[in-house]
Amino acid sequence: MSTPPLTDQEAPPLLVRRDEAEVLGAGPATVSLLADVPSTAGFLSATRTTLDEGQDGAAPHYHRTSAETFFVLGGVLEVLVGEEIVTAREGDLLFVPPGTVHAFGAAPGSGADLLIVFTPGVERFGYFRLLDRVRRGDAEPAHVLDAQDRYDNHFVDSTVWRDFRRADR
Repeated sequence: MSTPPLTDQEAPPLLVRRDEAEVLGAGPATVSLLADVPSTAGFLSATRTTLDEGQDGAAPHYHRTSAETFFVLGGVLEVLVGEEIVTAREGDLLFVPPGTVHAFGAAPGSGADLLIVFTPGVERFGYFRLLDRVRRGDAEPAHVLDAQDRYDNHFVDSTVWRDFRRADR
């Protein structure tokens, strides 16, 4: 049986085994690189992020072209969505459309284990590798700001998030 292609893009099926994924970071925050644009023909990018208790994840930012979907595999996640703070727990899914300012971190007293999917895909592995080089002291934080357009990750200030996370501690 044959079915016609749905789009002009073709992507072969992809299976990423847990022990095959590249893992970045250590201690309070890790990112497992699961799928990126080259392996999905641009359909999606996916990572698994684990955060220790109360650990910050991403600072306030938005994406111009991609939606970001969070599925909480375990723990409790606090998320800035626009000007609102939401709490997502194990089994919850949160969809953040393009252009929406968001940030996230594990709730105090809880870690968080997340599957994060970008659609359409944008090359994110390079971004996470750059963040890891900054964490290790092998790159300057300014390099992340310089790469905002390349990785469609645009940082903004949010007093709502800053005040919430400060009060939350």
